[in-house]
Amino acid sequence: MAAEAERLFKRALVPILLPEKCYDKLFVQWDLLDGPCLKILISKGLGLGIVAGSLLVKLPQVLKILGAKSAEGLSLQSVMLELMALTGTMVYSITNNFPFSSWGEALFLTLQTVTICFLVMHYRGQTVKGVAFLACYALVLLVLLSPFTPLAVVTLLQASNVPAVVVGKETGDPLMAGVFVVSSLCNGLIAIQVLFYWNTKPPHKQKEQ
Repeated sequence: MAAEAERLFKRALVPILLPEKCYDKLFVQWDLLDGPCLKILISKGLGLGIVAGSLLVKLPQVLKILGAKSAEGLSLQSVMLELMALTGTMVYSITNNFPFSSWGEALFLTLQTVTICFLVMHYRGQTVKGVAFLACYALVLLVLLSPFTPLAVVTLLQASNVPAVVVGKETGDPLMAGVFVVSSLCNGLIAIQVLFYWNTKPPHKQKEQ
């Protein structure tokens, strides 16, 4: 029984929270003061905690819409722009093979935001349009995640996140607007660099004499 419990415990931690070598150090050798492995455990644990918390971010709003059978007061444009930003983060992270703990919240927030988009259309009497939207979104997502989509396109989508949030949630505060503008410029600079160096080949090293 003890061996079976240990095996299940290890399966729960490796490789979700720890690489196997760190599991051995912390839970086999009981070297609980190993700094690098503790950092990995804490960072991934916090990341998964954020992912779990994201499940409840928009759920109350979804339940409220369902309970009231109305989406009055919600701006479909703002929800769509937020969906665009979340999709950019999710696709960019998947394309770059980032660990799930660093982008999982974007996945769950995306699912909840897509649900809200459909409900807004549904309670406006546009159910068919809502179903068509779900189908189109799924198709676009498949195309973006396919190997046929260039990384530059995914990078540009990610860079558009901040402008999308600005348009969807403009506060009118000049300080907040300034922060968004600076962030947008930085993201745009990264996107321009990716496009500029897209087809650049590394220089050939000269052979040593």
